[in-house]
Amino acid sequence: MKYRSLFPFLVLLALLAAPAMAGEIQLFGSPKLSAAISGTNEFTPGEDVTLTVHVQNTGQTDVTIVQSSIITSQDKPNTAKLLVVGLSPGTAPITVKTDPQLVGDLLGGSSVSATFSVKISKYATGGVYSLPLQLSYQYLNNADQVSSDTVRFWYYNENITIPLDIRIKSGVTLNVTEARAEQLNVGTEGYVIVRITNAGSEFARNAVAKLEREGVSPLTPTDASVYIGDFGPGDTKEIRFKASVSVDAEAQDYPVDIHVDYTNSEGDSASSDTVTVGVPVGKKIDFAVASPAPQVNPGQRVTLEVVYQNTGSAAVYHAEARISAVDPFTSNDDTAYLGDLAPGQSGIARFEMTVNGGATPKSYGLDSEIRYRDALDNSQISDTIKVPVDVVQPAGILGTLSNPLVILVIIALVVIALYYILIRRRKK
Repeated sequence: MKYRSLFPFLVLLALLAAPAMAGEIQLFGSPKLSAAISGTNEFTPGEDVTLTVHVQNTGQTDVTIVQSSIITSQDKPNTAKLLVVGLSPGTAPITVKTDPQLVGDLLGGSSVSATFSVKISKYATGGVYSLPLQLSYQYLNNADQVSSDTVRFWYYNENITIPLDIRIKSGVTLNVTEARAEQLNVGTEGYVIVRITNAGSEFARNAVAKLEREGVSPLTPTDASVYIGDFGPGDTKEIRFKASVSVDAEAQDYPVDIHVDYTNSEGDSASSDTVTVGVPVGKKIDFAVASPAPQVNPGQRVTLEVVYQNTGSAAVYHAEARISAVDPFTSNDDTAYLGDLAPGQSGIARFEMTVNGGATPKSYGLDSEIRYRDALDNSQISDTIKVPVDVVQPAGILGTLSNPLVILVIIALVVIALYYILIRRRKK
């Protein structure tokens, strides 16, 4: 839309040239601007793009008058002055991050470039889109020489819009609607279950979903590729991946990356965008002794009953407890079967023990461990579990007889009695 400037420019020019020097005035001309995208105009959903636009002025002047009495204008009518270039998304699924730019005066027969930072939406549907390029400038419409040393210039403002076409490729865009774990605990192997939707516009064939480790995460896929076949726009798939968690991890959410490799509509191999999701990991499977410390006597042969409780967050299968007998304990039966234990469930182990007769009365801690199988039938061994055992002197007469001094006195009395009996028999 054209309109006159509110304030015409009144320019007083001093005639510095010699009177004989001729001046010129150009008539019947105006700027003629065109624009095009420099480089490729084809982009991928989710891509960050630097879009360079090339603006060219092909405007010309048709008539030039040269006279000695004419004052030459500094501006030509085909010059786009104070040119501002702005890019808008229009209906395209993009975000333009760069504001309109002032690129200065664009002379006839010249060109200039403007660069814009653009984000293509990851959910963009493939196709051709038109981006409106706004160009705002002024140009010299008329120059009135009102006297031999005065010229009045009339400038018009111009706003035009040039459509720039871009092409967005069709592709698979992943939308993860759910990510959960099954039997996945610290130090064990379990499953990562992910529900994904194709939110893009590409019909993927022979699609393969892939789970990958994110950085140095302790969560590592062990069976990381699952074939899902055809995966069309709007389709949803639930996929199970095997994964393991290192023993030094904590119970919390850990990131994993997922993407889909597929064959596109043109028969070429392609990959979707990569999505990072958090997967909850349960705490480490652990056990505790839930029974009080048994009391045994020196020299005694006993059956120790130890109650082990599963204090983890996952079930264990075919659990066996093993105890290590150290001085003053000996054992010929140091293994006991516990069976399957759900979280919070307990099992009883019985161990045959012999206590050395010279054992010092005090509390002892015997090392034990539990071997079991996890939900994926992997053999696992627990951390060392201390089993407390109290060695005490027997109470009552047994306690008295177990005292070494008392035993020595009794032996001495028996020897004296036998000696006395032997002397009497000899005298008779």
